[in-house]
Amino acid sequence: MSNKLRAGIVGATGMVGQRFACLLENHPWFEVTVLAASKRSAGKSYKEAVGDKWKMDEPMPKKYEDMVVMDSDDIDAIGGKVDFVFCAVSLNKEDTKKLEEKYAKNEIPVVSNNSAHRHTDDVPMIIPEINGEHVKIIEAQRKRLGTKRGFIAVKPNCSIQSYVPALNALKEFGLEKVVVSTYQAISGAGKTFNDWPEMIDNVIPYIGGEEEKSEIEPLKIWGKIEGDKIVDAKSPVISAQCVRVAVANGHLATISVKFKNKPAKEQIIEKWNSYKADDLVLSLPSAPKQFIRYMEEPDRPQTNLDRDYEGGMGISMGRLREDVIFDYKFVGLSHNTLRGAAGGAVLSAEYLKATGYLTAK
Repeated sequence: MSNKLRAGIVGATGMVGQRFACLLENHPWFEVTVLAASKRSAGKSYKEAVGDKWKMDEPMPKKYEDMVVMDSDDIDAIGGKVDFVFCAVSLNKEDTKKLEEKYAKNEIPVVSNNSAHRHTDDVPMIIPEINGEHVKIIEAQRKRLGTKRGFIAVKPNCSIQSYVPALNALKEFGLEKVVVSTYQAISGAGKTFNDWPEMIDNVIPYIGGEEEKSEIEPLKIWGKIEGDKIVDAKSPVISAQCVRVAVANGHLATISVKFKNKPAKEQIIEKWNSYKADDLVLSLPSAPKQFIRYMEEPDRPQTNLDRDYEGGMGISMGRLREDVIFDYKFVGLSHNTLRGAAGGAVLSAEYLKATGYLTAK
């Protein structure tokens, strides 16, 4: 353990916090030393605090069962036990922003699953295979916060993972217009069928705030650092619809794209299958060896069959064909609580460690 960074999970009792706990159980670089949650859970063992609300398929790791949950607001006490924290709290946007900034200003780096800081100009929102260079903005953020090691980094919305990597691989052809519809699993709302029975045999055509995130967040990912902020890309124009479907895990998207320079179908498939992150990203423990794959079968990818590709960290594409309005249309799939949520945040933390931004105290 001495050579591992000490990690805290803030919001440890919720679904994403539970996923963090499972992913970090035997992590080679990080050791969980703090589980933190709301005041009503503080002082209880993790097993007692979670109670009958454990939502993972695998059992709660034994090593956490008797760990005493700390109060997320007790930052001074938590700071003495961790080198950094993962944040997955269930607070409103303003309270989340304040809490994460308190941690950062107390010299505790925050790797966040929350949306509160995704549009803060000097907070990097990273997918390491795409825009890892955005971590450089942390120096400007530290200057603003007045910190030496504290900062906030975030991962993007879970639903955009099913199409942004595929579009990123095709940027050289000039992305002009994108229409996307996402079919999102109930775990994205922190639910299972046991506690959301009204979702069985149902589709809900509304997820609050999701369409705005889906249209805007990719532009920050494709943006550039200019001075002390990340400036969003100007294109493509994205129109999104997001619906909740009766699926446990996995977000599927249907995408139509208009290019400035229309590629051949074979070029698109080659770009997807050959897409490679740089060697630093590929060396990270959670990184998929093949980030994007194209599936030739006419009925793939399927959520139930393909969401766990590359341990849930890869993106599956399929059904590429020409479109009568746009140039092409296709289908994408990602695992929302792995690549889209906790797994993506763990990969980001690994990247931050590898680039020197996460260090031992």
